[in-house]
Amino acid sequence: MAERPVAPAAPELVLETDTVSTVMSPGHDYHVGRDPLSDIVLDDARVSWHHAVLSCDHDRWTLADRNSTNGTYADGRRIERWDVHPGSEIRFGNPADGPRAVLTGAPEPAPDRPSAVSMPELTGTFRRPDAVRPLPARTIRIGRAPDSDLVVDDLVVSRRHAELRTGPGGGYEIADLGSHNGTYLNGRPVTHAPVGPGDIIGIGHFAFCLVGDELQEYVDTGEVSLDVQDLTVAVDRGREILLDNVSFPVGEKCLLAVVGPSGAGKSTLLNALTGLRPADRGTVLYDGRDLYRDYAELRQRIGLVPQDDILHPQLTVRAALTYAAELRFPQDTARAERRARVDEVIRELGLQERADRPVHSLSGGQRKRVSVALELLTKPSLLFLDEPTSGLDPGMDRSVMTMLRGLADDGRTVVVVTHSVLSLGVCDRLLVLAPGGRVAYYGPPGDALAFLGFEQWPEAFEAFDRDSERDWAREYRESPFHRHYVAEATTRPHHPGPAPVVPAPAPRPRSWGAQLATLVRRYTAVLAADRTFLLVSIALPFVMGAMARALAGGGLTRDNAMNTLLILCVGAVLAGAANAVRELVKERVVYRRERAVGLPRSAYLMSKVVVLGTVSVAQAVVLTLVALLGVDLHAPGGRGVLLPPLAEIVLAVALLAFTAMTLGLLISALVHHQEVTMPLLVLLAIVQVVFCGALLPLDGVPGLEQLSWLVPSRWALGAMAATVGLHRIVPVELTADPLFRHSAGAWLLDLAMLLVLSLLYGFAVARLLRRHEPAVMRK
Repeated sequence: MAERPVAPAAPELVLETDTVSTVMSPGHDYHVGRDPLSDIVLDDARVSWHHAVLSCDHDRWTLADRNSTNGTYADGRRIERWDVHPGSEIRFGNPADGPRAVLTGAPEPAPDRPSAVSMPELTGTFRRPDAVRPLPARTIRIGRAPDSDLVVDDLVVSRRHAELRTGPGGGYEIADLGSHNGTYLNGRPVTHAPVGPGDIIGIGHFAFCLVGDELQEYVDTGEVSLDVQDLTVAVDRGREILLDNVSFPVGEKCLLAVVGPSGAGKSTLLNALTGLRPADRGTVLYDGRDLYRDYAELRQRIGLVPQDDILHPQLTVRAALTYAAELRFPQDTARAERRARVDEVIRELGLQERADRPVHSLSGGQRKRVSVALELLTKPSLLFLDEPTSGLDPGMDRSVMTMLRGLADDGRTVVVVTHSVLSLGVCDRLLVLAPGGRVAYYGPPGDALAFLGFEQWPEAFEAFDRDSERDWAREYRESPFHRHYVAEATTRPHHPGPAPVVPAPAPRPRSWGAQLATLVRRYTAVLAADRTFLLVSIALPFVMGAMARALAGGGLTRDNAMNTLLILCVGAVLAGAANAVRELVKERVVYRRERAVGLPRSAYLMSKVVVLGTVSVAQAVVLTLVALLGVDLHAPGGRGVLLPPLAEIVLAVALLAFTAMTLGLLISALVHHQEVTMPLLVLLAIVQVVFCGALLPLDGVPGLEQLSWLVPSRWALGAMAATVGLHRIVPVELTADPLFRHSAGAWLLDLAMLLVLSLLYGFAVARLLRRHEPAVMRK
């Protein structure tokens, strides 16, 4: 494996202006200007929007003027490029009285640090503050807006996010201003709470800490560590162990691969590391912070790419990313800001040439890049991937792993669970799990096979299954690899005991209505791009309507009335149920991931109801008009119960189609595979025919009558029969059903029961959706 680039040797410097001190670390460029998004903002008319930049060139710091209007000055002289060091004094815009900045050496770590972090001096985020500000004796408004007192340049932060208020006794209080992703105090979401010394205020990727009369600012740039301590997961009341005391450290900018035979606990480990299913015992430290305890805040910094694509294949790459940005960023994020972030991610993943192509037209490796791009929108510090190379050829396998290597080098910690061993050489560390969820090896990938005693990976995997008595975990614990790469590499204090069970409420939605509007637009775009769906949706009502029309002829008679109404029932049920029966099961992976990042369950379900309900009702109207427009319905006196006869039948068929749609969603929420939905759709249609009351007498038949109450076509047929007075047209015992009476009471009862069934089915769908959510989100 190639050596990683050598870190810059230049020291950290502190740039002090009249308003703020900024700690400058090697490896980062610091932009100076009037632009509120600059790293060092100078609010002076003589300073250009983009005035200068401070950068580190391996062993020295350099100041470069960016063609500013009024110039940059060092030692009284105008400069274009200048080496700076502790003691350098710089003026911007005027050599005599322009805004002044002085460079000093970075101080030793102060004794006062955030107390909510176990070992702040050993973390990447809290090692040194990025800026130190004096605390004014007034309220400080924090947000993304340029006119905020403390501007936070992070798209997951709202424009008006929070306020740090002074209390009457001289203390401080943090108050959330109805932000999208919430304000956190020591990892817990708060609306308002007192803030004491050492407390951590979390806002997006930024953290603030009160130390004396100063406010220290820390930025999570992504270079964070992960320390896994004694993770244990058991099921079946502890009788089966899925993870058994798994421990290992993951350094900053590290690419870790997790391999092992099937059933070794790889997916269980992934769920424990991401917090989706916390371990029963053990601790996961995110840069020194307990992930489970602070999960409500830290989960925004975790990206997860499941094995199945979290994409709608009908959408273009750009459209898929744009809709995801709408759902994940605050409502006050401008369209231009979202578009800029989408374009940035597209460039980062090398998708420019495919940005306007449908996702389904991409190769497997390219689709995986799009899934990764979706997660990178919010700039996660930890990126987890589950089997990203599954089903890919060796070339694509190598391409995906090389992409992950680049993402880690850019400043992220990347953990990939994989069955493939073709490209392990690009990883920094390799974790091998043995059956029973035990660590068989952790260390450099190149030493794994020799340590395990094999020449090829297939031999090793066969041995895991064959040598069931071999204690792989004990052999590793007693080896120098464990001492060097786990025991001595772990810098965090040990956290014994069970993992805390802390509820993690979802981030406050940008607004339920805004979420719903985005979901409706996205779902409409998905259906509009599905040509097969459009063709079937248009053809079905015309075909079924033509069949009913041919049967009805010029009017309803004793010979054709019952069959005509039955065809309308079957057509409406097929239209509504067929629209919905696959929609939830095929999007299950997408829903699970979006729910994990805060999508409201009710908004997701309502988007399906709105779009599919509109389509189903439109189909029902077309079906009924094609079948009965101009047909003599022979209603008593030519009138319906309360409305014109045709209008009443249209309403009954439309409500039936809508109710059948909710029943289709119920089936889709129940099943585990798309393949079983079509047989169930046929069974559903048969049940509607049998229990609608057109073939069998149901009134007064114990068992059958009560069962028919749950069948939507029973009530729809009753409403249509009541409208036309079916017992008068077809005077037989079957049509003497009380639900068929030509009366306002019977007709309104039939329609009301369709609405009740829709609500019951919808409630059941919402409860079933909960089963498919991450465990931490089930509330």
